[in-house]
Amino acid sequence: MKKMINAPADFVQETVEGIIAAYGDRLTLLNGDFRMVMSNRPGREGKVGIVTGGGSGHLPLFLGYVGDGMVDGCAVGNVFASPSAGKMSELIKACDFGSGVLCLYGNYGGDNMNFKMACDEAEFEDIETRIVTAADDVASAPAELAQKRRGVAGLIYAYKIAGAAADERRSLDEVADAAKKALGNIRSMGVALSPCIVPEVGEPTFSIPDDEIEIGMGIHGEKGIEVCKMLTADETAAVILKKIVADMQLEAGDEVSVMINGLGATPLEEQMILYRAVHRTLDEMGVSVFMPHIGEFATSMEMAGLSVTIFKLDEELKRLLRAPASTPFYTNANK
Repeated sequence: MKKMINAPADFVQETVEGIIAAYGDRLTLLNGDFRMVMSNRPGREGKVGIVTGGGSGHLPLFLGYVGDGMVDGCAVGNVFASPSAGKMSELIKACDFGSGVLCLYGNYGGDNMNFKMACDEAEFEDIETRIVTAADDVASAPAELAQKRRGVAGLIYAYKIAGAAADERRSLDEVADAAKKALGNIRSMGVALSPCIVPEVGEPTFSIPDDEIEIGMGIHGEKGIEVCKMLTADETAAVILKKIVADMQLEAGDEVSVMINGLGATPLEEQMILYRAVHRTLDEMGVSVFMPHIGEFATSMEMAGLSVTIFKLDEELKRLLRAPASTPFYTNANK
């Protein structure tokens, strides 16, 4: 294993410490605990708080979206492991600005269990909460079992929409409904070319021959739907779009935002080549693109590969997507 780290057991703490050292004017640790990152943003009284959480190893997801116009706090777990319910509960209390707290995160078993326990505890202290989970990975379950799908890069769009709705001082139910509306119009699928190495494990999470590609693999190395010989960028885009379009039924005249998300070791040039193919296909379908997102938004350590997310828009979702947002790892000013 070759990694620019110190002791593997210190990986998560030292990562968070580095982030606070770099962005301590915008972020803070709740009670000095590296497991709970909060925004320093002033003037949040009366707005709905938004809390997220998840395992480390996916930067900028999850804590990279704590900031203006997006998420107020993030509970930090070990690599690919859920944060504890206790940390989530503390964070929910700290992010209650008087109008309740939305817990917005990916659809994974440990996160679901722990956030539900944390919300139950918050309710005992008269803090109203709502839970909304991202389940946008079309490769992880068929449409009739969509509630079982994994949450992947589409979660970033949900952060953006919910954050903008909260900044409009909408009610807790209205902010939750905005997040649900967004996620109902979001579909994603990824491909992997090489594995990643969890520092405390010290060996690859899976193996794949140099001349093959895995279609539909998850961001923790979950098994995909097919392994085949290596495809070109155009062929890869065609495979992904065929699956997504069949699931969300895009039509001529629709408008979407497209996210090309590098998984950690895919050069931006290659992401642009794939975006070229996606854009061309959508244009041929009569579908226009608004605010494309191209870069690393939800990674998997040093995994090579990428995912494509399609976010179908209406005028309300466009306005919320365009509303200002700025975190240490995200801005929509350049989109």
